[in-house]
Amino acid sequence: MKQCRSLASHGHEVALVVADGLGDACRDGVRIVDVGRPSGRRERMLRSTRRVGRAALALGADVYQLHDPELIPVGLRLAFGGRKVVFDAHEDVPSQLLDKPYLSPRSARLVSRAYAALERSALRRFDGVLAATPLIRARLAALNPLTVDVNNFPRAEEFAQAPLRAEITETAGARDSFCYVGSISAIRGVRELVQACALLRTPARLALAGSFGEAELEAEIQGYPGWRRVDALGHLDRDGVAAVMARAFAGLVTLLPTTSYQEALPVKMFEYMAAGIPVIASDFPLWRDIVEGSGCGLCVDPRNPAAIAAAIDHLASHPRLAREMGANGRRAVLERYNWENEADKLIAFYTDLLAPRPMRKGVFGKTTLPARSIHSTD
Repeated sequence: MKQCRSLASHGHEVALVVADGLGDACRDGVRIVDVGRPSGRRERMLRSTRRVGRAALALGADVYQLHDPELIPVGLRLAFGGRKVVFDAHEDVPSQLLDKPYLSPRSARLVSRAYAALERSALRRFDGVLAATPLIRARLAALNPLTVDVNNFPRAEEFAQAPLRAEITETAGARDSFCYVGSISAIRGVRELVQACALLRTPARLALAGSFGEAELEAEIQGYPGWRRVDALGHLDRDGVAAVMARAFAGLVTLLPTTSYQEALPVKMFEYMAAGIPVIASDFPLWRDIVEGSGCGLCVDPRNPAAIAAAIDHLASHPRLAREMGANGRRAVLERYNWENEADKLIAFYTDLLAPRPMRKGVFGKTTLPARSIHSTD
């Protein structure tokens, strides 16, 4: 939705096609067209994709931006019909498919190769590519010359209440919770995180905000001894997320070392930084460069509950250090890792894309952004 708002605020007429079942709406100058929520993965891949394609085509847009890999066939039909098409590559999908728990290793390799072949063919025919990270941009630029990275960094004003300076007061050090915000799954390190809670030497508690992807995993985790230290908050809206971070002395993003995660830029890490709290992050080279380069937290082996617990205890026992790290992270977001900087790249991308069109009258064309859902916790 950040992309839609930014485009709309710069003169584009923007429509977002979704399949969330919440109905049509208009928000912040963006027209939202809902084609109905699918009942499961199979319906989403088949019927919902067709409904999204038909709704988008009916809008008669100048440019179609696709947010989901399953919409690539829709994009190809649009491109062959003479429409401008942009693909928004959120993840390195070929690598991500190799880590899917519901696929056997052999099936994962086959599906990954098939998707990579489809991606190579499609992106050469599309008019441009938006990549969520510089590494994804580097991989896809060989397929399409108009490829830029637009990182999903937080909006600085969303966390405007966060302090820029670490104010050393007794009340500022009274926070006794650390938080994890986002989708909850095994591959995101929830087992190790709750196991770490049982090893804590300080009275710190985990504020766990998000939804479990699997009921079986939730039942398993609730049986761990460390669950006694967990406050399970479920899915929260943006105000709820901000409130959780405002009460925490640290934010956790200890995802397991898959290929796709090691090359990702998780928005929650930057939201913790924007909120002025230190980060405890997986010790991946890319993440270490950001966290240690900004002086905004600690990096740990995400597979080691004892290492996670030690990092939590260290920040809980050293509130002055935690506040200083939090202020460093906040400063880094204000200066570099913010959506305002990325929005400039997005606007420049669309200016390049639309400028060659003949018979323009000084106004931007209609831009339609088909997507499965705008309600993402990633």
